Amino acid sequence: MSDNELDPRSPSLSRRTFLGISAALGLTALTGISLGGCDRAGHAGAGKGEKGKLAILAAENTYGDVARQIGGSFADVTSVISDPGADPHNFEITPSDAKIISQALIVVENGLSYDDWMDKMLASSERVDRTIISAQKVLKLPDDTQNPHLWYDPATMPQVAKTMAAALKKHDPDHASEYDKNLKTFSSSVERYRSALADLGSQYPAASAAATEPVANYMLAAAGVTIKTPWSLQAAIMNDQDPSAQDIGSQMKLLSDRQVDFFVYNEQVTSSLTKKFLDAAKEGGVPVVAVYETMPEHHDYASWMLAEVDAIKAALSKHESTTSLS
Repeated sequence: MSDNELDPRSPSLSRRTFLGISAALGLTALTGISLGGCDRAGHAGAGKGEKGKLAILAAENTYGDVARQIGGSFADVTSVISDPGADPHNFEITPSDAKIISQALIVVENGLSYDDWMDKMLASSERVDRTIISAQKVLKLPDDTQNPHLWYDPATMPQVAKTMAAALKKHDPDHASEYDKNLKTFSSSVERYRSALADLGSQYPAASAAATEPVANYMLAAAGVTIKTPWSLQAAIMNDQDPSAQDIGSQMKLLSDRQVDFFVYNEQVTSSLTKKFLDAAKEGGVPVVAVYETMPEHHDYASWMLAEVDAIKAALSKHESTTSLS
């Protein structure tokens, strides 16, 4: 697999971006740190992080966790976005982020314009020896794919992990056997998530849900859960737009009349409208399942996904809400 196959340079979609172009281009002026610390050939020692380990940069901590598990003791992984309590769309680059961007030998991101701020940062610190892994490109998804929340899809991370292992072995062939071993362990942990989804689907084949936006839609679809919220409403909230009055009315009816089994609520991106939906769910007796765009604390990828499946099971079997996974 060539670096070009791993290198995302997709045009921007309608999805909200985390960082404006002006903020990205103005970073060096604000921080006094140059993103051009490594030229295209790289300087001596570049690409090495703590104690000489391979420097890996992840746009979000979900992908950073995958890199950490595959890289093990030979990788120094930094995740730019890691706070599960913050709105990721209000993210701002820090001076320390700028430094690690200049050092990173391997970069992993989501793609689909979800984190296109990363591409702008990388363009200011190019290296010919850098490998860029995009989940979108790994999955061969077109740029017009509607839902960018790829990490909830059980098919995504095994492929990203496999690509990460290949990149690590390319840059550090001496430890190839360790990376293969770590990949096998990670794949086994994700298989438990896939099995849990299959069990959920078999136990509750007619389950239905409402949602504020399509954060967990891939997971719900894999479990056979019917999502009754209009896509147009989910897309509007995802893209920071106002849903139509008709869509809002339909959503309120789903919740107040308890026409769904549970309500999937994005805990990180909220507004007066999403809180109105949340109140309607509580008043209508619809259990709430919290979902996140950033991996919660005290979890790795597989344990996070399994916790979400458990929360759905609690909603379906006990009518219990899970409003926090932290």
